[in-house]
Amino acid sequence: MGAGKSTMGENVARLIGRPFRDLDRELEALLDTTIASYFAEEGEEAFRKREATATIAALRDRTPSVLALGGGAITSSGVRDELKRRALTALVDVDVETAWRRAERSGRPLARERGAFVALYDQRRPVYAEAADTIARDGDDAVLAAGGIHVQVGASEQLGELVPGGGAAALVSDPQVAGIHGADAQLALGSRLASTQQVEGKTIADLARLWAGLDLDRTGTVVALGGGTTTDVAGFAAATYMRGVAWVAVPTSLVGQVDAAIGGKTGIDVPEAKNLAGAFHWPRRTVIDPALLETLPAHERRMGMAEVVKTGLLAGEPLWELPNSELVRRCAAFKAAVCLRDPHEQGDRTQLNLGHTFAHALEAGSDYRVAHGDAVALGLLAALRLSGLETSVVEEVLSPEPVEVDRDRAWAAMLRDKKAIGGRLRLVLLEAPGKPFIAQDVPEDAVRAELEKLTA
Repeated sequence: MGAGKSTMGENVARLIGRPFRDLDRELEALLDTTIASYFAEEGEEAFRKREATATIAALRDRTPSVLALGGGAITSSGVRDELKRRALTALVDVDVETAWRRAERSGRPLARERGAFVALYDQRRPVYAEAADTIARDGDDAVLAAGGIHVQVGASEQLGELVPGGGAAALVSDPQVAGIHGADAQLALGSRLASTQQVEGKTIADLARLWAGLDLDRTGTVVALGGGTTTDVAGFAAATYMRGVAWVAVPTSLVGQVDAAIGGKTGIDVPEAKNLAGAFHWPRRTVIDPALLETLPAHERRMGMAEVVKTGLLAGEPLWELPNSELVRRCAAFKAAVCLRDPHEQGDRTQLNLGHTFAHALEAGSDYRVAHGDAVALGLLAALRLSGLETSVVEEVLSPEPVEVDRDRAWAAMLRDKKAIGGRLRLVLLEAPGKPFIAQDVPEDAVRAELEKLTA
């Protein structure tokens, strides 16, 4: 009682695009009276039976929903069994004094006397802890859990426990990351480690080498340790090996932790365009350890900050100003929420391409010599200009400089962009920070002029 389950539940439902159900309110409608009145007339035992029946029925409803359970519902063994079978259960943790302050004047039948309330809190606490799959301080924590994303300093040291299932694991990384973090990852995976492989890039050749080197059965898991290139190609290998095996993303770069490793997009580059071949294959878990960023060179951090600025512009919040661990958590939660609402990019998820139509064109026009973060920073400049908005945040945080590219090749790549329909460009623009929209009517000459402003 007084934890804020209903408030948080409503927020989480909005973020991930699911119906919200407050089971206390539903139960009162079913009983045609208040919970306090039913308690007084029928007693707690009768109420708990009705509560358990209604909660189990809600959990068995096949419509994916966010449920806020009554504070005592978890005391039913039947409810706990259904939670294990059917739900991701988030404990909204709150200290007893805060809970009492919120509940003491609420009229709740079990919140009338402080001593009894504290005793009830102590009695239920271990039951809550045992039933919970995760602890949620706020809606972002709940969203991350819903997306299978574990953000914690030191999480990479717990890989053996955090990689789901009991099958063998194949560790994939690039040479540089393998030299820095590979031994620790192998140690953390322990006896589950079946093989290690290294990739240089995300080409068809890299993918073929991965396929040839994987020695897993269908219970196995591919563990991708590295930046966005590694998680993209390893995830695609997992999506296609034996028609699909599980994989876990362990991003070691800022761009990976806030963007590339989240949401199930996997793919490889072909000469014609970036990420033209790929699949949606959501990781069984994404393990994000902000401590891994301590070894990141300044240039690589700046590459990741382009995605941070993009996320902040979409969210309408200056996320780039947050301390490192919180910056990662908030950005990861924002992307996870969008991807849970639209897992296959049929609508809302398209907003995540803010600046990327220009960026991918610049990369292709330079034969991929332009780094992704530099290209995204320039793409954000173009998107803000076409939106008629200030560009100062991009200039101050990212300091983008024009790049040398083949302009005709870049324009051709832009016209082949995956978001184009019927040969017509579709751009993500902003009405204002926090208000993205898809523009299909921007004149081609205006778009090409902006593209050319980004080139040296």
